[in-house]
Amino acid sequence: MKQMHCTFERKIEKVVQLDYLLYLPQKDDVHKKWPLILFLHGMGERGNQIEDVKVHGIPKNIQEKKDYSFIIVSPQCPIGEMWSTVSDALYYLLQDIKDHYPVDEDRVYLTGLSMGGYGTWDLAMHYPNEFAAIAPVCGGMFDAETVVKLKHMPIWAFHGVKDKVVPISETQRLVDILEACGGNIRFTAYPDLEHDCWTPTYNNPALYEWFLKHKRHH
Repeated sequence: MKQMHCTFERKIEKVVQLDYLLYLPQKDDVHKKWPLILFLHGMGERGNQIEDVKVHGIPKNIQEKKDYSFIIVSPQCPIGEMWSTVSDALYYLLQDIKDHYPVDEDRVYLTGLSMGGYGTWDLAMHYPNEFAAIAPVCGGMFDAETVVKLKHMPIWAFHGVKDKVVPISETQRLVDILEACGGNIRFTAYPDLEHDCWTPTYNNPALYEWFLKHKRHH
């Protein structure tokens, strides 16, 4: 008896849930819409203790009293998950924030470090029309060749040359592919830094100025 080719299809409902930190800038105009940064943490901050998200990057800077002229959303990835496995939850979190806060939807930016750097590349690949620009920090992509889909996305990537956790080659190969296809890519390689290249990156005002130069194309 031969095997038959069959197809199964069923519509199911799914509940998505993420804890997150929310930073709102000081309101000087009740009618003003604000740019938004979605920040994705690294592997060490996964879990169910939201305070862990404040260990590195933008949430750490906010904890240390640094002010931003952005709405900043910093979700926490559940233990055992990767950002790539919760991309649908990130998407719907972003929609919920847009529904409830004064977000300038043409100035939504995405960044993350280490595992969050991988997550930045991945989420931008899944939802390229959501973001005006992205800034992956010491990340990469598992399927590098597909990055050509982001050739029109403004990207500023960062990596430490001496990184022993995520080799700089993980970013360099993506940069090379994007440069070869005419992508809008900028790359900062820190010659003396290892894995923690995020501290100088997120402390650099030029990153936020660069974000604001970009608006989403419809």
